[in-house]
Amino acid sequence: MRRQITISAHGLAIGYSLRGGRRKVIHNSLDMELRNGEVTCLLGLNGAGKSTLIKTLCGLLPPLAGSIRVLGAPLESYSHNRLSTLIGVVLTEKTFAGGITVYDLVSLGRYPHTGIFGQLKESDHEAISRAIKSVGIEHKAASYVSELSDGERQKAFIAKVLAQESPIIILDEPTAFLDVTSRIEIMVLLRKLAREQQKSILLSTHDLDSAIQLGDKLWLQERGAKDNRASAPMISGTPEDLILSGVLESFFGKKGVVFDSYSGKISPVPSENPVGIDGEARSAFWAGNALKRKGFAPTAPAKDIVSVQCLSPTDFNVSFPDGKTLKANSIEELLDLFTNSSS
Repeated sequence: MRRQITISAHGLAIGYSLRGGRRKVIHNSLDMELRNGEVTCLLGLNGAGKSTLIKTLCGLLPPLAGSIRVLGAPLESYSHNRLSTLIGVVLTEKTFAGGITVYDLVSLGRYPHTGIFGQLKESDHEAISRAIKSVGIEHKAASYVSELSDGERQKAFIAKVLAQESPIIILDEPTAFLDVTSRIEIMVLLRKLAREQQKSILLSTHDLDSAIQLGDKLWLQERGAKDNRASAPMISGTPEDLILSGVLESFFGKKGVVFDSYSGKISPVPSENPVGIDGEARSAFWAGNALKRKGFAPTAPAKDIVSVQCLSPTDFNVSFPDGKTLKANSIEELLDLFTNSSS
């Protein structure tokens, strides 16, 4: 079954209006669709205009041209209060809310529903409690925001937009200030919310690994795309299709750097010094990773190159073209063998 389109844009131009009627156009002719139940990751180099696009899609900046539709209706047709019930936003900027409790912070997400006096009814308290529970910090509800870790603080802000009960959530680099474990935890949480609550979730990120693993769709935003460019200013698709088609390789590839379509990682241009790698998959992968760092290019074993048979994490056989063989009991010993043999 085809998922519902929650936000769509056609021929969109984004940028800023300047004094004197001048405009700073960052992009022209952007086309995109956001669907319910999916996590969409917006990727692009610094200066590509990701934050500008996000602010335009959620109504914080006016589009310079083109159209945006939210649940089938023009974005400009909604009042601010009505739009707040449809789109919840978490921006990059750190918000200083340390002096209030987690519960009070999340309760601010109910403002579209509480009227001009902001009185919380029983249904509002129920929504707040559900939101806090959904992100797994109910044990922190009475804690001050200043007492939270960076990961817990980001969960609290996600709970705040969940309390809005909006079908669309847009986040600008939600993992920017987090450590590796917290970044993965936040991405897993967003994936769970999209699947279980059928939210449309759009987030900008520089974390390519997590985007490939946990994103349903990728939006690749070129930097400074112009109307006369041959390439599209926005390319979208599932991560796997974009990898297999070579799109990610051309998007991220630049001088000295390549996108590896086998590992899904960005790495230095491989050396022309080949070494054969074979054997137990996990040991072979990490042996190859270590040898790439030392300037070798892992490839299939051959008689005319040095080859490594990876039997286990503690058992490596190295074969040389002259028939000599050596053993290593760790990757560190394996690297020493290559260092000594090349010196």
